[in-house]
Amino acid sequence: MLRASIKTFMYLAYTFLCIPIQLFFLFFNLPQQKTFPVWYHRICLKIMDINVEVVGTPTSHVPCIFCSNHSSYLDIVVLGSLMPIAFVAKKDVAAWPFFGFLAKLQSTVFIDRTPQKVRDAQNSLSYRLQKKENLVLFPEGTSSDGVRVLPFKRPLFQIMIDETKSNRDLFVQPITVYCSAINHFPADRASRQLYAWFGDMDLVPHLWSFMKLHQCTVRVIFHDTLNPALYNDRKEFSSAIEKIVANSLAQDTLTSANG
Repeated sequence: MLRASIKTFMYLAYTFLCIPIQLFFLFFNLPQQKTFPVWYHRICLKIMDINVEVVGTPTSHVPCIFCSNHSSYLDIVVLGSLMPIAFVAKKDVAAWPFFGFLAKLQSTVFIDRTPQKVRDAQNSLSYRLQKKENLVLFPEGTSSDGVRVLPFKRPLFQIMIDETKSNRDLFVQPITVYCSAINHFPADRASRQLYAWFGDMDLVPHLWSFMKLHQCTVRVIFHDTLNPALYNDRKEFSSAIEKIVANSLAQDTLTSANG
């Protein structure tokens, strides 16, 4: 209880200290608006006792779309600590109390995933790519239990195909993210749910339980970049990325579990 209380107080105090700084950068459209969130997230990792293990290297190519599996709101802190990026999130996230506001401060792209709004979502992504921004897309469309990868939703992959057909330079880098250890012990299916937030879990109680932990290790695997121009259509392209991410998660978690 005391550990969680101290962590929560430190997180909130630090966050409220950083909010006006980021607002200043955004108001004057300064380049620090992209780099400051990286340092913010890195301190949050220390407060929350999250250790990040990175395998591979984030591409230096700009723009790039990073396609990652998704099991927790904590993925935002983990990935946000590694590079200047903007996330792609469902429209309803913008209305979340507090966390929705924080998402806006990091220039999150809020999209409506309904079939009628797919074109609007594609246009929003295209606009950001033309501004040379790197984006993180969670193609599953929701968070999972951290043990498996849910089927990828394909419509937004069309913008990646279209961008390259328009002779625009774009690469896509698959990422696998998962909780590998809890309190210094290898994470299994049950303990991984202390990190994963999915289904009908309530956010605040889940975050409180997470703050009670002594330590959490999250592994981030950056795979080789892919060129969308080499694929026939979005189905083939999304299937290729889904296979890379899913196979990596299955193999790496099995290896970790076996020590």
